Amino acid sequence: MAAFACLLERLLWPARKEEEVKEEKEEEEEEGCRALEGPRSLLNAPRCAQRPHGGAAASSGLRFGASAAQGWRTHMEDAHCAWLALPGLPPGWAFFAVLDGHGGARAALFGARHLLGHVLEELGPAPGEPEGVCGALRRAFLRADARLRSLWPRGEPGGSTAVALLLSPRFLYLAHCGDSRAVLSRAGAVAFSTEDHRPLRPRERERIHDAGGTISRRRLEGSLAVSRALGDFAYKEAPGRPPEQQLVSAEPEVTALERRAEDEFMLLASDGVWDAMSGAALAGLVASRLCLGLAPELVCAQLLDTCLCKGSLDNMTCILVCFPGAPTPCEKAIRKERALDAALGRRVAELCSSAQEPPSLNTVFRALASEDIPDLPPGGGLYCKAAVIADAYSQLCQASGERWEKGQNGPGKATGTHSGSALDLEA
Repeated sequence: MAAFACLLERLLWPARKEEEVKEEKEEEEEEGCRALEGPRSLLNAPRCAQRPHGGAAASSGLRFGASAAQGWRTHMEDAHCAWLALPGLPPGWAFFAVLDGHGGARAALFGARHLLGHVLEELGPAPGEPEGVCGALRRAFLRADARLRSLWPRGEPGGSTAVALLLSPRFLYLAHCGDSRAVLSRAGAVAFSTEDHRPLRPRERERIHDAGGTISRRRLEGSLAVSRALGDFAYKEAPGRPPEQQLVSAEPEVTALERRAEDEFMLLASDGVWDAMSGAALAGLVASRLCLGLAPELVCAQLLDTCLCKGSLDNMTCILVCFPGAPTPCEKAIRKERALDAALGRRVAELCSSAQEPPSLNTVFRALASEDIPDLPPGGGLYCKAAVIADAYSQLCQASGERWEKGQNGPGKATGTHSGSALDLEA
């Protein structure tokens, strides 16, 4: 849907880009160097296209959905993988991972393709739970990093954060390094969330200082914002220290959670998602979309669109893993959502008809944002309905003979399609 992409341009551009460019310039002037991950330049318009996909395992009642969006970044550096069945292990085992590259996509793509292989090799055919599995995940990350190093071009920068979920019939195992996160919803509330590996965390700071490193402006050596990652080999050169005690470590933080009937879903996502919404807000939004009967992959697509509208400027990737206890379709919730969409459509028509001149889509959205609108989606609010608003506005313009003109509703006309509750957009 063209109107949605135009709305993003008008809501976020150019003020957000100017703000980010100013911040980067100040950092470079104060530190006298450019960050390792390179200049984070932005596009003139966001790339909103998504290819949501998912699957289900009938035997375990497990469903998953995944989607990714390049957003405002000049390159897509995220990667992900999803396996509903694992070779060599009994039914009920599954693996999901989201990786967020910096300084290029090489490390993230390597992890998406090869991390599971190292996990399976370390697990063996009869892994001991939970201690044996936790140890296997730690070793697998370190072995994957060592393999990546053997293939890495000498002197090249770059790395990737990672968050992985390994499922067994009895446990949920989370392994993460860096600032890609996971959150578990259980019995309608957030029961667990990972904590980012930042240089100022006490354990991370101690390791960095012991390895002879410094922290400036909350960054390792004034450059890297995370303290654990695959790759980033320039920070893994401290002599006489094992891999897990380098300035940057690929050793994951591993948590084993015993599965319960009340487990609803687990959301894994790169930091572009968490930049826009908190874990509680995301969990609330996901639960509300599942109550509408949306497939997990369509929930992911709506979630990323909402984060774009709320101001995320980064690549975004998310995987939603739904357990048998996930929210099910609710007729009352569906009726309320339909009524909300209809009310928003009527209000858009009123705002357009009452104005002396045809208002821009941005003006209409901001007018709605100033009003007290009941029954908006939890967590996402009006931003979650941006596509509905843009669609209603576009239809009004077409009905009245108005055309999308350069300078009126955005830097230029965008093309795209809108299908059901999921968006497949191209800016």
